[in-house]
Order: sequence, then structure tokens, then C-alpha cells
Amino acid sequence: MDVAVLGAGMVGVCVALHLQKRGRAVALIDRRGAAEETSFGNAGMIQREAVFPHPFPREFGVLLRYARNRSIDASYHLAALPRIAPFLWRYRRHSQPQRYAEIARAYARLIAPCVAEHDVLAADAGATGLMRRDGWIRLYRTTEKRDAGFADAERARRDFGVDCRTLDARAVRALEPSLTAALAGGIHWIQPTTVADPQALALAYLRRFESLGGLLLQGDAATLETDGSGWRIAGARGPISAASAVIALGPWSDVVTRALGYELPLAVKRGYHMHYRPHGGATLNHPVVDSENGFCLAPMARGIRLTTGAEFALRDAAHTPVQLERAEPVARGLFPLGDRLDAEPWMGARPCTPDMLPIIGPAPRHDNLWFAFGHAHQGFTLGAVTGRLIAEMAAGEQPFLDPAPYRAERFLA
Repeated sequence: MDVAVLGAGMVGVCVALHLQKRGRAVALIDRRGAAEETSFGNAGMIQREAVFPHPFPREFGVLLRYARNRSIDASYHLAALPRIAPFLWRYRRHSQPQRYAEIARAYARLIAPCVAEHDVLAADAGATGLMRRDGWIRLYRTTEKRDAGFADAERARRDFGVDCRTLDARAVRALEPSLTAALAGGIHWIQPTTVADPQALALAYLRRFESLGGLLLQGDAATLETDGSGWRIAGARGPISAASAVIALGPWSDVVTRALGYELPLAVKRGYHMHYRPHGGATLNHPVVDSENGFCLAPMARGIRLTTGAEFALRDAAHTPVQLERAEPVARGLFPLGDRLDAEPWMGARPCTPDMLPIIGPAPRHDNLWFAFGHAHQGFTLGAVTGRLIAEMAAGEQPFLDPAPYRAERFLA
């Protein structure tokens, strides 16, 4: 093959499709099928409004609440703290106001074309019917949080061209009449597109990739090694050789990069979801996020999906869906959820860097090796943008945006 793309989540699928569209012979390699890990369980939002990445909290009250480890929006494994403390310290430093402002500007440049880039791939794959064009709603229970949210929305509109509508309680009710909690208002983010089955969109892209001659192969990315001037991976049907390789393994990327001598600061924020049957004919027209409690309810093909915030833990630690158990009764007070539809909570791991920016670009110490991971909460959103950016660089084209802020060198002395 010309290129082996390791990892068949949304990012890897988009990278592979963009390369195949440029005439490369591409093998997309995963230990499982496509979009069966983190790309499977998200809230299904392509978030044009997400110009501000999630910073480390600075308010003393918020930090104290998190320290008690009883919150819905964030929790942690006490046993994991010694391992993740260095990451958290760097995360906190990058969240200081001046540095965070620089990061937000770089982040916003990736976010700005996310809907347009997905639209191109979806049209090419015949998948535009999977997308809805009516955005999502952030809900506020108190006027204090609402007014602070409105101020942030105005800043996003002024500085980054994000479009939205501010809603009072009556306007929220008009858009979502089945909501049952007392609310102070909300923000209707208009530009994002939503998908009722995130995996279905990734699979549509995969089918287009295969129709152009691309191959989805089962293999072990941890076996990646140099092979003369190229790369070799152990596949289920035998070795796979390629002139170039792209590491797009999400939270497992550091397994491969560390073996190649790269000490990149990658950690995970784990999250859970559960599907529910709507009770009593209730309908949810948009994904909604409860700002005070940090969970999302999204209308999905399978039912109403409840997704949780961030669990700071080791990637492969046992599942501990305590946030889901805390969120469910609050979510039932917001929307009439019926029976659970899944036998067990689903869990995924979001791959995070301490400066909140993904790692996109060439490997500093190896030829013909590319990195495409670390997208944190926005792998689904940024898959199409990342795919185009990697493909343009790998093909020797002029990148459609400056890739310098996302290069791995920023973490390597």
C-alpha cells in the first residue's frame, strides 16, 4: 500500500478517505470494525460553536466541588492521580487566561470549517440525509449561569463568527415542549449539524473509501515498525506494508508513539452513555446540554442518549459509571425518560493533550509517518478537517490552514 492509516474511528476514516481521493492506495487498519470505540458513543454533534476548548477550572468553588468527587460533570479515580497529576498540572498551566486565549484562537481555526468539511464528505458519500441542520441547545437553570453563558456566546459571535440565539424560558419551552424542569433560559447554537447515529456517518464515509479502492483490514497497530524506507504492521491475514503510515488511534495512540521513542503527554477523559425510551409520547427535537449538571440528552436512532462529562482515570481501568448513575435522576427531572434500552452503560475514552489542541502533522524523527490524534471532546467534529489537513500535507499540497500550532514538536524538547 501507499499509506497505512492506523485506527478506524472518525478521524482515521476521514484521513483514509481523503488520501484515497487523492489517488493513494490506502489500507485502513483497526483491531475491530470502523467507529466501534470512542466514535461510536458521542452526542452526534458537529460543533461549529465549540471555539473554546474545555479548560482546567480556576474557580475555587468548582475545584472544591470536584475535589469531593461527587459531581455529575467530572469525577476521578483516586488511584490514578499519581499517574495523571503531571498531565493535570500542565493542563492547568495551559488554562491560564493569556495562554488559553492563544489556544482558543488556534482551536477556532480548526473548528471554523468543521461543518463545511463534513458536508463535502457527506455529499460525496451520499450521507447528507443522516445530518440535521437545526443545531443544539445549552440549557441554564439559574439566571447567573444563563447570563454568564450569554456573555460567552457574545464573545464567540464577536471574535469567531459563531451564530446563535439567546432564549428565555418561554422560547426554550417553544422549542422543546417536553422539558419538565424549571429553566432560566438557553442558547440555541444554530450552525452545528447533528447526527442521530454517529457510527452510521463514519460507516458511510468508509463505504465511499472502499468504493474508491481503499481496504479496511484487521491488524495490530502496536506492531508498527520500520521496514526499510516504509512501514510494516502485523495483519490478521499476514503482514501489511506501506510507504507511509498515519497514527490515528485516539486514546491508544501513545501505545505506538511511545514504542517509537516519542513521549507525548496524552491522557484520557472517559465518558459513558445510556439509551432510554421516551416516556408518555415525549419528544426531544434537539440535543440539549444541562450546563449546571454537565450532561447531554440527544435524540438518537436507538432512543434518547444520555452522555456524561469527564472521568479522569487510566484508559484501561475498570468501568465505573458513577456519573451516569448520578446524572440519570437529574435527567429524568429534565425530560421524561422511560426504561433503559441498553443492558450495560457504554464507555469511551477521549484522547486529550494538556494544551487542549490535537496533534496533527508529521512525526518529528521519522520520515513518512504522520500523527492525527488528541482531539479530546471533538474527534467527531474535527475528523473531516483533520483528514483533509493530513492528506494535503502527505500529498505535498499547500495545506488549507496553517498546521504549525498542532505539530508534535511543541511537546518535544
